[in-house]
Amino acid sequence: MSFSNVIVIAILAAVVFIALKGSISHFKGEGGCCGGGESVEKEPDKKLSGPVIQTKVFKIDGMHCENCSNKVKRTINRIDGVSAKVNLRKKEAVVRYEKDVDDSLITKEIENLGYKVTECYGKM
Repeated sequence: MSFSNVIVIAILAAVVFIALKGSISHFKGEGGCCGGGESVEKEPDKKLSGPVIQTKVFKIDGMHCENCSNKVKRTINRIDGVSAKVNLRKKEAVVRYEKDVDDSLITKEIENLGYKVTECYGKM
């Protein structure tokens, strides 16, 4: 094997190592993908002013990191009458309602961000 082949193989091995390291962090929900930096502050919870009349779970595909879950939570929390907690690992948003809000509105807002709502169901 020639010296130039050894150098090419070493460079390729280094590139693959760096790519794998970044990919593993990304799919574990760590790191700064989706426009965020290395340190991501969690989106604060929204307090509802009235009693909770129902709770629903929205299963969401496409969230990869804390920045993704923060965008979903922030978007849902902007809707009057609902409050969300987003779990990145479970890929879901648990939405509490203090008034009637159509599920299609929440689904539309999530999907406008580029994610896919795969399921919505009531929770006790």
